[in-house]
Amino acid sequence: MTVKTKSGSVSNILATNLSTVGIISLAVLSSAVVVRMLPLQAGISSFLFAIDAMVALYLNVFVLIVQLFLKVPALNALAPTQTEMPFVLAQGVVFVVFGALTIVVALKTRPKQADGP
Repeated sequence: MTVKTKSGSVSNILATNLSTVGIISLAVLSSAVVVRMLPLQAGISSFLFAIDAMVALYLNVFVLIVQLFLKVPALNALAPTQTEMPFVLAQGVVFVVFGALTIVVALKTRPKQADGP
């Protein structure tokens, strides 16, 4: 069932929003490739690449969860409009997990500080 709104169907609006997230993810991945190609110090390059990779992966998992709630009948029954608590909890847990993992990765790949003169 598709709900009609002034600007079109809800599924069309959602597809447009997911496409926007996909474009942002591609831009983040592109910046990761550029960072790897730049002649930066090894620590800085690894740090920026790791952060870009984690952000891009989070965006892809975000879209995956939305698609799962749209396409899997059991999940769609729990949250048909993606505003119900099961959907919000799933996205919240993924956000917190990726936030924590990104912090861990950032700490492990941060550039080493040089000792003073």
